[in-house]
Amino acid sequence: MYGVTVGTAVSEIAAGDRLTVDNLEHRSDAFSSEKRIANLDWETPSGNKSVARFSGYHRSNGSVGTANYWIVAPLVFCENRNINAMRDALTENLGYAKASHYSQFVKRLIERRSKGKSIEELLAESLDNETAREQRVFPNIDGVKFLTHGMGCGGTRDDADALCALLAGYITHPNVAGATILSLGCQNATVSKLEEEIARRDPNHSRPLDIRVQQKSHSEKSMLSEALKRLFVGLGEANELEREPAPLSKLVVGMECGGSDGFSGISANPTLGRVSDLIVHAGGSTILAEFPELCGVEQELINRSVDTETATRFESLMRRFAAHVESVGSGFHMNPSPGNIADGLITDAMKSAGAAKKGGTSPVVATLDYTEPVTRPGLNLLCTPGGDVESTTAMAGSGANLILFSTGLGTPTGNPICPTLKIASNSELATRMADIIDFDTGPIIQGTSTIEALGEQLLELAVQAASGDYTPKAVALGQDDFLPWKRGVSL
Repeated sequence: MYGVTVGTAVSEIAAGDRLTVDNLEHRSDAFSSEKRIANLDWETPSGNKSVARFSGYHRSNGSVGTANYWIVAPLVFCENRNINAMRDALTENLGYAKASHYSQFVKRLIERRSKGKSIEELLAESLDNETAREQRVFPNIDGVKFLTHGMGCGGTRDDADALCALLAGYITHPNVAGATILSLGCQNATVSKLEEEIARRDPNHSRPLDIRVQQKSHSEKSMLSEALKRLFVGLGEANELEREPAPLSKLVVGMECGGSDGFSGISANPTLGRVSDLIVHAGGSTILAEFPELCGVEQELINRSVDTETATRFESLMRRFAAHVESVGSGFHMNPSPGNIADGLITDAMKSAGAAKKGGTSPVVATLDYTEPVTRPGLNLLCTPGGDVESTTAMAGSGANLILFSTGLGTPTGNPICPTLKIASNSELATRMADIIDFDTGPIIQGTSTIEALGEQLLELAVQAASGDYTPKAVALGQDDFLPWKRGVSL
């Protein structure tokens, strides 16, 4: 459908070579006039109407959540201890404790030791897979999530501003019912900057937001007790919201890969690309991030851009990112990990050729810098690092309400507020690490299924997850990874 040529490597772009970004203006009208179905009568090309809608939490700003969380986060790392104190007070008491089987296992080891069991007998003990059933105080609240981090104070002002923008993205996220924010009071990541970023994303933001500044409090005890009371009352109010039907146009799906192998670009990533195209066709939005893993396929994405502005911004952000990496003595050529290389992905361009498949074949409607929100339906490019957690953290911050995560080697990554589905590139992994894998694209390698068929099956599973009818393994295991991107130096 599109003219595609392999782009100049970004290492060469940084040295001054240029990509072709001219003559794209005519594409904008053509792409915008493509059929976009954003109603409840949409069906997949095979005629399956079971995924025509999902059931989500409707927010006052028109967005729809696939989950309903309360978040507790610090504006600066100095408050991490207080965040953890709130975690200790809330998680188990409200019925959100995870992985209790580990706690029970340790208790059993203690009991066996007290009865004089030998080292050999202790080592022979097995871990039961039974977990204590959650008894939630607030059934319609999926959890209280605690987003600790190591930023906000002694870094550059740009990093402090980016942190505020990222947290604002989480506070205004459709999956978030309310937020508690703790500030010390003297850090670079200021309350006023956070409030400015919230207003920029949602001028009429009306969900509960409680901001506590410790240096203005009488004591730590008074600050935390007041925060806990406000949070508890807020949970009661948020618990009244229930899921209602929504069109697929309300989905914003992040496409991620991590622990990739030689099969990822053949099976799992093209399957994600198929899902991306289906969601875009339904009027929804998808995100392709990890810019170091788009090195070598720039021209293809430029050719698919709806206009010159989108293409030029992509080239500019790639060039700037590459130059920054090279300024510290590195380069995109160092992106493949030891695991990638051992499994055949030995160069950045080779890895990128497979990674870009997650974006399918749809037009690129927007290029976003880190923390910028998704506002246009269609395929969006988001500037993030190639690191899994930094990338998924960023996609949620830009509005992804669901993440599809492909892997060939296996990874336990998840996100605190965004349900994350793990897709295996091969059946051996799906079988061996069944506790963390949700979907297997190995049949493509075996020749027993197709990208098209598995893409529709994965979309069905994604809709079930978005509706709360299927619990992704990452959610069940409490894989709540949150890592802001630190681009500057510490001062």
